[in-house]
Amino acid sequence: MQCCCGEEKKLENRFPDSDVDLQPLNAVLEKYKGIPGSLITILQQAQGIYGYLPRKALAHIADVIGVKPAKVLGAATFYTQFRFKPIGKYLVMLCQGTACHVNGSEKIEYALCDELNIKDGETTPDNLFTLENVACLGCCSLAPVMMINGEAYGKLTPDSARKVIREIYKKETNS
Repeated sequence: MQCCCGEEKKLENRFPDSDVDLQPLNAVLEKYKGIPGSLITILQQAQGIYGYLPRKALAHIADVIGVKPAKVLGAATFYTQFRFKPIGKYLVMLCQGTACHVNGSEKIEYALCDELNIKDGETTPDNLFTLENVACLGCCSLAPVMMINGEAYGKLTPDSARKVIREIYKKETNS
């Protein structure tokens, strides 16, 4: 299959396979098996177990709850909350909502990309940081704002955003 830019779009590239232990997922599947409308809950809990949705887990979910794999994949790809690649230890969510945008989130993104040497949606080679642009964090009074593992950092400047990343990195490498 090709995308609009002529590049080949392979399922394996979008959803890398990994060897995962399905045992922790079985308890979730047993709890929700036969309950109509539980697919999203199952996917949320699967992501909670693995940190993302591995292909092997998606296929297992379809098999156990008795639906076509396309239905599971369709639900998982429809909602932006679901991830298909492992994330770093620190998930950096940068708000791109209106308040953040007009207050310079674009400059913050540039600084973060430069500091981490990754783009939106990527993870650093050391698996410490994943950068993810999000539509809104609901912290408009702190604009521009980023959230790292649930902790909000607001009124950011490019320099202060870099400083937050450097402090986390320093803590990680000195531990």
